[in-house]
Order: sequence, then C-alpha cells, then structure tokens
Amino acid sequence: MTFIFLKPFHIFSSSAYSSPFSFGTKNPSPYRPLLISSTFSPSELSRNAQSSSSQSNSPRTGADVLVKALERHGVTLVFAYPGGASMHIHVALTRSSVIRTIIPRHEQGGIFAAEGYARSSGVPGVCITSSGPGATNIVTGLADALLDSIPLIAITGQVSRTVMGTNAFQEIPIAQITRPITKHNFLVLDVQDIPRIFDEAFFIATSGRPGPVLIDVPKDIQKQLVVPNWNQSISLSSSCFSNLPTTPEETLLYRIVSLLFEAKKPVLYIGGGCLNSSLELNRFVELTGIPVASTLMGLGCFPCSDDLSLQMLGIFGTVYANYAMDQCDLLLAFGVRFDERATRKIEEFATRSKIVHIDIDIAEIGKNKQPHLSVLADLKFALKGINKILESEKAKLKLDFSAWRKEINEVKTKFPPSYQTNGDAIPAQYAIEVLDELTNGNAIITTGVGQHQMWAAQFYKYKRPRQLLTSGGLGTMGFGLPAAIGAALANPGTTVVDIDGDGSFTMNIQEMATVHGENLPIKILLLNDQHLGMVAEWAYQFCPTVKPHSYLGDSFEKHEIFPDMIKISEGFKITAARITKKKEVRRAIQKMLESHGPYLLDVIISPSMTSCNGEQVPLE
Repeated sequence: MTFIFLKPFHIFSSSAYSSPFSFGTKNPSPYRPLLISSTFSPSELSRNAQSSSSQSNSPRTGADVLVKALERHGVTLVFAYPGGASMHIHVALTRSSVIRTIIPRHEQGGIFAAEGYARSSGVPGVCITSSGPGATNIVTGLADALLDSIPLIAITGQVSRTVMGTNAFQEIPIAQITRPITKHNFLVLDVQDIPRIFDEAFFIATSGRPGPVLIDVPKDIQKQLVVPNWNQSISLSSSCFSNLPTTPEETLLYRIVSLLFEAKKPVLYIGGGCLNSSLELNRFVELTGIPVASTLMGLGCFPCSDDLSLQMLGIFGTVYANYAMDQCDLLLAFGVRFDERATRKIEEFATRSKIVHIDIDIAEIGKNKQPHLSVLADLKFALKGINKILESEKAKLKLDFSAWRKEINEVKTKFPPSYQTNGDAIPAQYAIEVLDELTNGNAIITTGVGQHQMWAAQFYKYKRPRQLLTSGGLGTMGFGLPAAIGAALANPGTTVVDIDGDGSFTMNIQEMATVHGENLPIKILLLNDQHLGMVAEWAYQFCPTVKPHSYLGDSFEKHEIFPDMIKISEGFKITAARITKKKEVRRAIQKMLESHGPYLLDVIISPSMTSCNGEQVPLE
C-alpha cells in the first residue's frame, strides 16, 4: 500500500466527538453528483474535466495532477495561501484555466472563507496551505467544520519524504494533529495515488453527514512526474458503504404518521440536518399544521416569518419555542443532535412528550436523549415518504392542532422578543430589525460569535436555508468576515452582510485586504460596544460585582472609540461610516446597502444595554 490511512475514518477514539459518522446518499450533492460503486466511472469523474486524451497520456507533475483532480470534481475556486511546501501547487494553479485562486491574508481566514463558500452553496469548499504554521493555522477551521458538518477539502503542503521525521524546517505532522477534528485525512506517499485519494476525499466529505477531509502532500511528490491513471478503484473499507443510510422502512414512516394522529400537542424541532430538505419540510408543515422550532443551525429551513414558526429554541431562544418544547406531547426531532444550548438540562427537556428522532448519523441517535422512535435515514427521503403517506387516500382523517396553536399564540402575544432602549443610544437589535426590513429578509448573513450572533439569530427573519452562516458548534470568533468572503464568491449578485461585534471582527480584520483585493461588495454591520459583550453578560449572571477582562477599548482615553474602525477601513481602501444615535440608523443602513463596493458601518451601541435575553446588563 502506497499511502497511509492515519485513522479508521468511521470511528474516533475520543468520546468527546460525536462520530462515528455515517456515509450518505448516492448523490451527496446536487451540485457535484458522484457515482458511488466499487469503482468510480471515468465518464462520471471527468464530466467537468477539460483535458484531452493526449494530455492525459502526457507526464505531468504531481502538483498538476492534484489541480486536475480538483477540476475533475468541479472545483472552480480555491482559497490558498502560498508557502515553501505548497509552492509547486500554486505554480500548477497558475496553469489552470478553470480554477480561480483567492489569496487570503491569513490561513485561518482562508479556511473560514472556504467554509462560507460551502455553507452558502452546499458545495465543498477547498483551501490550500503550506506546511508547519501554515497548516496549524487551519486547525480551528477544521474543528469548526467538523462540529457543524461542513464539507471541506483542506490541502496542506508537507516537507519532502526524505526529511520527514527529522524535525525539518516547518515540518509538522498535521495529519496526526488533525486526526480527531477531521472526518478523515490522508498523507500522500505515492504520486500515482493522487487521483484515487481525491476521489475518496470528495466522497467522504460529501456523503452521509458531511465534514472536512485533509490531504497532506509532500513537496517531492508535488514535483515528481507521472502519467496519471484516472480509472483507479477506490480503496475505502467496506464499513463505509455498510454505514450508508438506506431507504427508510415504510413501516417506521407509518408509525410516525400514527403518532401524529394520536398527538394533541406536536412540535417540530429542526436543525442543520434539514438544510437539504427544506422543500420537503415545508410541505410536511403544510400538510400537518405543526409549529416549528429551530436550532441556530436550522434557521431558515422553515421561514422565520411564517405564523407556524416559533423561531429559535434554547438558552437564547424565544419564550414560546421553549414553552412548546416543555408542553408538547410529541416531539419530532429532525436533523438535530440535542445540543445543550438547545435543550439546557437534557434530563428536563421535553419530559411530557414522545420523541421521534430522524437523523443521517447513527451516532446521534440516542446519544444525548433516548427517542421513542428513531429512523436512520437521509431526512429528505424520510420526509418524502411521510408526505406521500399523508397525501394518500389512506390518510382520510384530517389533522387538527388549532387548539394547540392557539395556546402557543397566546404565549407569543404575551412574551414577544423584546429589548430595552436608552434615550438616543442605538439598541443593536433595532439595527438588525432595520437591516431585515431594508433587505426584505433576503440577504445572506454571516456573524462572528458573541451577543451580536444571538441578536442576528433572533431579529433577522430568515426565509431560506443556507442564509445564516455562523459558527454554531465550536463558537469561533473571527468567523464572520472571512465567511462573508466565501459567501460573496459563491453567490454573486446576492447581498452579503457580516453582522459582527468589535471583539470578533478584530480577530480576522486582515481579511479586509482580501475584500478590497477581490472587490467584493460585502457589507459589514459592526455592532461596537468596546467590550466582549457575551463574556460580560455571562459573568454578570454568575458574579454581578466583577468585570472579568471584557473591556476592549482604550484604557487611557475611555471616552474615545478604540480602535478607530473608520481609519482602519480607510487603510484597507474600504468605505466606512460611524453612527451613534438611533435616529441615524435607517438612513445609514440604507446608504450602506446602496453602495456598490464593500462598506463598513460602525454602529456604536451602548455599553449598558440589553442582554441576549432582553435583560439589562451593565458593562461598565
């Protein structure tokens, strides 16, 4: 065997991770269909290739084969930061007429941009780095993609095989480092294996529950000449195919329908596993009239402005969503993992209800909450089957949950999402409400992590899946701006707004250079309170008299705004403006949206305003 599997790709040894992952449908992506069999069909794999037969018989470098492998999988854009161990890949990229190379200003910015590309399109994002610090700079992004089930291909350069294991300059065993935070990874030890490894990598990244795959390519292999063989059989273990979710059993789907007719107070609990099943989900709700509560990752799979939407549940969710969870007698958990931010104390969650759990990943079934009925399946096919039963003549009885909906609506009226105002100061929630109104709820929104993230979830009304791009599982600050870059490149012509906080934004502020360099019309709504607001909020809950290092402003001149985002934006040649009063908000946001290029609006919000749950939190 000429390459190394660094771990069994279907099992993690650490219980801290939710794997094993299952491997999915025969068409894992509507954008890049893969033929899943004992071998890959040459015609299928070369559908997007632009190579002639004479070229395929010509010797070429391993780096050229790598680039051609990307082209054959439909890749048209990569985020790549060059270095000594990846230089030959960059030379090969300059010869590609298919792939556009975006140079981020930091490797972490590159992998977050690849995530934004993947999250907003459903297509695997691709990032490339050099060895050593270049490779370690993407570790956080790999963990972020794993926890949120994002398909990524991360390619790292590595020192030559002859000096591996000698502590050579910029040598880091990145495959071993990333073993617990990737769905799988490869170390290429034979140039002839490159076509097969890329076939396997794209299959693993996109099938079943998606996730990141890392491919580590030594420098000498990048330079080595080879005539590529594009007809190699894949060498994945049989367990990956046995773990593919099968068509859901019809008897199980009929049992779910029976539970629906028995229920008086059913509620839907949807998550990121619904991203590819939005049409089927909406049809199911239309047929049943069941209220829908969403996790952070599921927002937009069902329109937030719909009368049946309960918006987000959990710690930062609406009162009525959490009320529905507590009072329901049937909980339909679709594409969720019962995360503690959604359930709080899991033993007290949905104690009055029967639970139906449908998920593509067998590891999630019963991991945190034991269901009464579980279905291991692709949710799209499960919902299609359930909808077919509900639409059939056999379902003559009509479902009527009007009394339950009336009960929830009374709670909605009594406890709507709210926030406090303080004179002329700008409530952050108000700025987001205005943005929602002026964009008609159609913008793609990215966020960093903190209070602004929760406000963006609560007060922007998402209409469709893949519209809110945010770091959910890992909670990675600095995510918003680079993710917006990826989203803008994947969705030209669509308004992309990074709703960010000053703490998160400064963590990857260098990517403003990428925004300018690529002339991306990204809008940045910076909610600036000079604090780590979420840190201060949580600290206030536990110890109201202590301010634990959450102030980010100028310690010597506290009356000044620090840093000066307007001057920083000018340095990056990005138009910027600042507002400090509530009456300025609407006009300023309108001006931002009407601008043709990138634009930063520095919104100074009060350092003593409302928390994510609408309570007063004094930050000073």
